[in-house]
Amino acid sequence: MVDAARTRSWSRIAIVTVPLIVLLGSASGWLSNSGYGNDWFDGLRKPFFMPPGWAFGLVWPILYALMGVALAMVLSEPPSQRRRTGLVLFFVQLAMNFAWSPIFFAAHDITLAKYVIFVMAVVAAGAAGQFLRLRRTAGLLLIPYLAWLIFAATLNSAIEDLNHGAGTALFG
Repeated sequence: MVDAARTRSWSRIAIVTVPLIVLLGSASGWLSNSGYGNDWFDGLRKPFFMPPGWAFGLVWPILYALMGVALAMVLSEPPSQRRRTGLVLFFVQLAMNFAWSPIFFAAHDITLAKYVIFVMAVVAAGAAGQFLRLRRTAGLLLIPYLAWLIFAATLNSAIEDLNHGAGTALFG
């Protein structure tokens, strides 16, 4: 009976968190003209392990949905210092996530985007660790996201290495 009440509690929150995170993440990419079809990006040399464009359109909504469910689970937990820390880390990395596409695709700052994604991965790992201690499933739901961030950081670094001077530094 208690497990059913807990599920009902977080599932009601997820009705808001899942579409909100998916929509905000999609908006970040769309508004910054991310991916293939961006003339600047299309002109860059890509590493041999660069996935096709459709893969990003498939993967990101799934990852955002998993993040939304994890967030709902943690929001349904009683207030505590661990919950507060986990939520702060989660929202910091989420803000960095939403900022990455505008930095890379709109501002063309490949190097800053690389640093942002490296820090984002560390902060997301911290959030996942806190979530795991609060509610095991919530932490586990962030593992695919962490794996993708590591892959994306590797991609970002490889693109930077292949395209010296192709980007524009936002901060001199």
